[in-house]
Amino acid sequence: MKTLKHWEENRQTAHFIELKVDGLHLFRLYVLESGLFRVLIKRGGELALDRTWSIAPQGDVPWEGRERERVDDFSLPGYRLERDGAALRLSTDRLRVTVHQPLWLEWEYRAAPGNWLPLASDRPTGAYLLNAHGDGIEHYQRRYGQERYYGLGEKAGDLNRRGKRFEMRNLDAMGYNAASTDPLYKHIPFTITQRSDASFGLFYDNLSSSWFDLGNELDNYHPAYRRYRAEAGDLDYYLFLGPRVLDVTKALVRLTGKTLFGPKWSLGYSGSTMHYTDAPDAQRQLLAFIALCREHAIPCDSFQLSSGYTSINDKRYVFNWNREKFPRPAAMTQAFHQAGIKLAANIKPCLLRDHPQYDAAAAQGLFIRDSQHDGPAGSAFWDDEGANLDFTNPDTLAWWQRNVTRQLLEVGIDATWNDNNEYELWDGEARCRGFGREIAIKHIRPVMPLLMMRASLEAQQRFAPRKRPYLISRSGCAGMQRYVQTWSGDNRTDWQTLRFNTRMGLGMSLSGLYNIGHDVGGFAGDRPDAELFVRWVQNGVMHPRFTIHSWNDDGTVNEPWMYPAVTAMVREAIRLRYRLMPYLYTLFWQACDDDEPMLRPTFLDHERDERTFAETDDFMLGRDLLIASVVEPGARTRAVYLPDNAGGWYDWHSGQWFAGGRDIVLDAPLERLPMLARAGAAIPLSGCCQCQDPSTDDERRLALFPWPGAGRGTGLLYEDDGESHEWRDGHALWLEWEMCCDPQRIDIRFRQRGDYRPAWRELSLLLPAGETRDLYIDGTRSTAYRLI
Repeated sequence: MKTLKHWEENRQTAHFIELKVDGLHLFRLYVLESGLFRVLIKRGGELALDRTWSIAPQGDVPWEGRERERVDDFSLPGYRLERDGAALRLSTDRLRVTVHQPLWLEWEYRAAPGNWLPLASDRPTGAYLLNAHGDGIEHYQRRYGQERYYGLGEKAGDLNRRGKRFEMRNLDAMGYNAASTDPLYKHIPFTITQRSDASFGLFYDNLSSSWFDLGNELDNYHPAYRRYRAEAGDLDYYLFLGPRVLDVTKALVRLTGKTLFGPKWSLGYSGSTMHYTDAPDAQRQLLAFIALCREHAIPCDSFQLSSGYTSINDKRYVFNWNREKFPRPAAMTQAFHQAGIKLAANIKPCLLRDHPQYDAAAAQGLFIRDSQHDGPAGSAFWDDEGANLDFTNPDTLAWWQRNVTRQLLEVGIDATWNDNNEYELWDGEARCRGFGREIAIKHIRPVMPLLMMRASLEAQQRFAPRKRPYLISRSGCAGMQRYVQTWSGDNRTDWQTLRFNTRMGLGMSLSGLYNIGHDVGGFAGDRPDAELFVRWVQNGVMHPRFTIHSWNDDGTVNEPWMYPAVTAMVREAIRLRYRLMPYLYTLFWQACDDDEPMLRPTFLDHERDERTFAETDDFMLGRDLLIASVVEPGARTRAVYLPDNAGGWYDWHSGQWFAGGRDIVLDAPLERLPMLARAGAAIPLSGCCQCQDPSTDDERRLALFPWPGAGRGTGLLYEDDGESHEWRDGHALWLEWEMCCDPQRIDIRFRQRGDYRPAWRELSLLLPAGETRDLYIDGTRSTAYRLI
């Protein structure tokens, strides 16, 4: 690696300045928004990859990618340029950067008019390094003692990444250790740096394998630093000011694309297991699942069909129905639909060499090509060797979408589960078509799952244009939220996983992936015992994706009724999720509309409370519910720290009020999930245990958690038909409220928008046990609100 040192001004435009470094490289500083700057280095004046698939500030990108140097979809506020001796300074009204000689950057933010404070700094002793032989880049920044680091997407261990080293290289990490395994499935090269005064985000738009060192490495010849290194590609990063952590997360989503608004049924319980589809009588076992749900009164809205339906012997062959195990697929899908259960089918982007369609696909050039000859590039897959489909080839896209339609959608499958799409193809020079401009796979490996899921999405949209699509993907990169729901992959069954999967999910959420969950009960290893299973279900029902999925070593299946002694507890946890569905669905809409995370660490809404930054097993569902999952065997009480807020907190179960900023201990019998509601909140509830038929969802209640004294709170309930796009034209219901409390009375006023009218017409209001103040609705003493 060679350090970039001496620069001179090369040119200035309305949106960036360009420096020439060491007489060879071009260094650009863009001002895209008042709080968003960008740094781009053109090695030798050229880009290694002239497009991107991650940056999507105004809708989606073209299939072939967005031109890397394009800036017209930002506000481009302009900047002030000052020269201070050998240094240059660019500033907006919020953010400024000083370019020092030799090359390093110093960032400041404006805390008040005329008051600029330090925000970030490159390492002065060598900030930017390029491999002199053409590949490899490094960026070094200063590391300060008060900083905390979050982000990086789906990573094992604690939520605060400080002091650790991480790798971005998508792998099929079967049975991973949730406290330590690295790398995992996703590529999110993004960090949040949090300090008490201000926070900032750093997103590296590079899709090659990369490494982040956030304080693990020390070098006596430099001040304390953090390091980013990529094996190939361009050094192209975006730095954006918060000032809060929440602001940084929302800014990342607005940079890389908004969350897909899927159907309401995607929030219901989704059954799944590898065992059913691998069984010789798979179709019979799947139909038995429907009967067992009815027998045990377990509500279920969808089922995720594992890849055993494509098997030949013990291997997987995408788009191949095993007719011995599934003699009548259309009849099976019809039976699920009659039971009110949608189906998502597993699909994989690698074809084994003995796949029935392999030779035809190879003849059409549908695979990524070897670096040294024109045949398919081989890679290990399902204990054999196969070839990965090249989704930068339009012919591959057409082939894929044709098979999704004919083999799945026309048979009655409702959604696609895009799986095993890590693209573990390690010949970095293997060639991708690149939509007519060839690209080495080392530059775009995580783009392949992104394009795979987009191809599946568009096939579903064309097949059912009036319905909102639902898709799942295990692997991907920044921007995947535009297309899919995701999860934390093939976790291992143990108490440690339950604890650290929660932190892993929060890390994804802080990194812009809001629609997430985990394999409840654990996927790999021993089956969970009854206590662990109950606690895992209680935790899982409070995540956007709730799926019980397994491949237990002993051949058993994780199912709601697997332990008769605790089935009632599992049922109650799932029913609690359905009672909370109006709240969950509103959070989902807010995530897609206003980029609000559904899962939130407790500090996200309470940054002024330093204690909320301690590593914890608690999390927020929205800003109003604090979930205190039990993650230790035998525990029947739960210690909880209540974030310091003005109104305090209510125990969900008893209605007891607690002041914030203190530790409490809650009862946690096995049948109960400890949870609290924020004072000032109002939680909409349903009496229905199914998402798909809105005509049966005819009951709404609003659980009020008023301020104990004087205070004000606001909230929203969102409703629509659950599956169409008509909400875009106002065919939805937005019911907003303001709750004002004083020592004598509670006043709540409603404001209604939209022309959708749900099956329920009256909203019953509930107060906590022991609340004696009078309740007024729109100025009249009452306990119910009727829709206009």
